[in-house]
Amino acid sequence: MITIPERISLANLPTKIEKLDRLSAQLQGPSLYIKRDDQTGTEFAGNKIRKLEYCIREALDQGCDTLITCGGIQSNHCRATAAVAAKLGLKAIVVLRGEQPDTYEGNVLLDHLLGAEVRWISSEDYRDHRMNIMNDIASEVSAHGQQAYVIPEGASSGIGAFGYYTALQEIVQQEQELGISFDAIVVALGSGGTHAGLLLAQQLLETSHRIIGINVCDDEQYFQKAISTVIQESSHYIDQPVHIPLKAIEIIDGYVGKGYAQSQPQELKCIQDLASLEGVILDPVYTGKAFYGLLEEIRKGTFEDMQNILFIHTGGLYGLFPHASSFRF
Repeated sequence: MITIPERISLANLPTKIEKLDRLSAQLQGPSLYIKRDDQTGTEFAGNKIRKLEYCIREALDQGCDTLITCGGIQSNHCRATAAVAAKLGLKAIVVLRGEQPDTYEGNVLLDHLLGAEVRWISSEDYRDHRMNIMNDIASEVSAHGQQAYVIPEGASSGIGAFGYYTALQEIVQQEQELGISFDAIVVALGSGGTHAGLLLAQQLLETSHRIIGINVCDDEQYFQKAISTVIQESSHYIDQPVHIPLKAIEIIDGYVGKGYAQSQPQELKCIQDLASLEGVILDPVYTGKAFYGLLEEIRKGTFEDMQNILFIHTGGLYGLFPHASSFRF
């Protein structure tokens, strides 16, 4: 029996699983299902809250009163962290990549509404020094008599990964209730923590699911290393070594497109088509790219030996609105 760390309960769980009937019929391939982790809440909607439930429990256990994290200007994770901090009476400091805009919209608007302190750093500093910058802020907080807890980008850490360890337990229970089994679980890869948690659970619970990530930035090699690192960190919490060879970390590369948070017409059309066909709205940064990649791979025959595929909708609705001008109706 594996004992995992404790968490606080904040998300609306379990999230439901829906079959995409009309899309599945159009594709004439495996049946497609979607897990609605975009419905984990309102202010903290998306996959990040599952990970934050574990991170923030650890922060509270350590007596911390300030949460420090980082992300892009439309970071779902930063917005979720700000929301949880407000709910629990904590302070949030979010470090955002890029230049401060003249007007706020989407997630960055919500960061401010939720009372987070927002600090801006250059893209270069974010890429090369973000952890050092957050640790320096933590020292600054400590000098003022408070105690900070630093959460890495996307809450992709050893403790955060348990959010998707328990998500796979949830999926297994839902499979029993629905009377089906999923051959593969597909998820967008932005920082790697969600994939790491699913793969950790798949290994330790010995389920037969293939865990497949579709990266929306960087490349396959980068994420294989990042996921492996998170899993190694997680193993320290359960006092049990977990070794997963890099080649066993399945990633479908090739759908980054123009780059992180930059959309191509075919990706936007995929978002629009799914919305009008199934009433499900994806986001352009994560789920839109990954779902487009999944559909392309189904059309290529990559999944022809599978019957049921589950795609995890990791949220991101608020990040859709700043891209409104990119859509053509």
